[in-house]
Amino acid sequence: MKLVIRATEAADWQDLKATRLAALLDAPTAFGVSHASAAAYLDEDWQRRAASSAERAFLLAYLAGQPVGIAAHAVSAKGECNLLAMWVAPAFRAMGIAAALVDAVKQRAVASGHRRLVLDVSPDNRRAAAFYRKQGFVFLPEWEPLESHPHIQVQKMEWVRS
Repeated sequence: MKLVIRATEAADWQDLKATRLAALLDAPTAFGVSHASAAAYLDEDWQRRAASSAERAFLLAYLAGQPVGIAAHAVSAKGECNLLAMWVAPAFRAMGIAAALVDAVKQRAVASGHRRLVLDVSPDNRRAAAFYRKQGFVFLPEWEPLESHPHIQVQKMEWVRS
């Protein structure tokens, strides 16, 4: 099966919604938004989220026409390019999909003029932290509470294009 990764368009809102909600159910303490709050979004909200721009895009990974993974690229108000919403469905892990999603976000960041990509991860999430290190990210001495679960501290990691 051929893996296809592409930025969503407004018409992809149902795939985006289903994949994002699956991610939030599977790993509720890994994201800055809760399943309950995302499930309350209106269809119009999902359509807006699915419409990509240079500053923000969701990328979906498809196998055999079905979405199996997600990542997002977003430029913050501070001008930082962020990797967000990273997730692969459990049945499709260890197949290179996560690395392909990260590569796609890196490419999008570089194409939009960013040499640096940042993300937040809980160091307690050892599997994710190790994965990001393999992708060339390094920890920075910057911490903040996870918005959806303020008792969890996340640490910033960065990748810089060489």
